[in-house]
Amino acid sequence: MKKVFITGHRGMVGSALVRLLSKDATVELILRTRQELDLTNQEAVKLFFEENQIDEVYLAAARVGGIHANNTYPAEFIYDNLMIETNIIHQSYKHGVKKLLFLGSSCIYPKLAVQPMKEEALLTGELEPTNEAYAIAKIAGIKLCESYRRQYGCDFRSVMPTNLYGPGDNYHPENSHVIPGLIQRFHKAKLDKAPQVACWGTGSPLREFLHVDDLAAACVHVMKLGQEKIEVSHLNIGSGQEICITDLVYMIKEVIGFEGELIWDTSKPDGTPRKLLDCTKINQLAWQAQIELKDGLTSTYKKYLLTQK
Repeated sequence: MKKVFITGHRGMVGSALVRLLSKDATVELILRTRQELDLTNQEAVKLFFEENQIDEVYLAAARVGGIHANNTYPAEFIYDNLMIETNIIHQSYKHGVKKLLFLGSSCIYPKLAVQPMKEEALLTGELEPTNEAYAIAKIAGIKLCESYRRQYGCDFRSVMPTNLYGPGDNYHPENSHVIPGLIQRFHKAKLDKAPQVACWGTGSPLREFLHVDDLAAACVHVMKLGQEKIEVSHLNIGSGQEICITDLVYMIKEVIGFEGELIWDTSKPDGTPRKLLDCTKINQLAWQAQIELKDGLTSTYKKYLLTQK
């Protein structure tokens, strides 16, 4: 049995990896809750790796949030993420982990990067100020994997997902990403028979979204590739499709069945004007997203409803 440690297994990405890898009879999943193992604690992580002979690691644990959370708690975002990455990557090296996959974020790219964003755009311009602390932590994770690979020959890989959605997402009314935030807001408005729903910004930014089950499939695919196939420091993972926030809002409104009016609060920030990943490299490695956005939103809302009962 191959012992696979998934960090952050209760989060959206981690739980998707658990769902997928639990179907593999050759894999023994090693899982720890935050209460059982504090990933920001260097000594605790060291002891964990000493006690468990881990073969592979999926580094999916992270402090995450939307524009509001990133902008409000930058110190927590940069500290927690740097500590988690450093502890897991270093102890994986020290204890002979055969393969590690680090999950980053598309916010690593410059705010005004040429679209679609290629892997080579990293560190070529200024970051989006509202999530700079989180982005810098994720860039450090890429460079940690790259440095351990170059100096020690470790098979540590990095993938950069686009904006994710799906089961297990964070539906906090203030600290969530755009899709769960809208689902929660429209659902509440529908129940309350509210006459209108307010949406942030102008609705003009363009965004790309990927269902988390598609990401999990991509991660496992990348881990199974031979090391000679990975020619870059990190691989973009996206759907290759983009949608403006206005169209996304109307799509979610339709999926949920809210019949009231929409109001745009232009005093709120839009964030980056456009974010689309160039996924040519991962597509050439025989992976492509399978779940269409409206189908994914519909299934996500159905699962959200189950959590409300």
